[in-house]
Amino acid sequence: MATLISKQSKTIEKASIYDIKINALNGKPIRLSDYKGKHILFVNVASKCGFTPQYKDLQHLYETYKSNLTVIGVPCNQFGKQEPGNAQDIESFCELNFGVTFPITEKIEVKGSNQHPLYAWLTQIQKNSSSSSKVKWNFQKYLVDPKGELINYYYSTTSPTSSKIVKYLK
Repeated sequence: MATLISKQSKTIEKASIYDIKINALNGKPIRLSDYKGKHILFVNVASKCGFTPQYKDLQHLYETYKSNLTVIGVPCNQFGKQEPGNAQDIESFCELNFGVTFPITEKIEVKGSNQHPLYAWLTQIQKNSSSSSKVKWNFQKYLVDPKGELINYYYSTTSPTSSKIVKYLK
């Protein structure tokens, strides 16, 4: 689905987040379209980061609002090489240490020349028609509404259970 919008001589091609392909840690496809009608909170995660304890709050948020929210963890090793593990290492770490039951994707790049299409959509106004941003560190969060529109992004220092996020889920 592409919509062309003219904004002050800029043409924006709006892509649907639901068309983006990404795999789970086990290699099976995650169909983002399965989450239509729910909010999605995308979080680039890392196992060896000072913000890693946020997994606990992400799991709590997921359990509290799972009727209208899914959290999707997106492992990335681009910030301080703080996600060095393979898929099995990441899965074990998340389950054993934080009881994570929300979806975790394959490890991807969230910035740079090999940026995954998901993060190209999340960070580029030309794709999401809402805003542009740069991923600054692990545990940056992007909230998408039930219609697939980007609501906002939140830096690592914003708790997953912050009122800035939760107000959209009530």
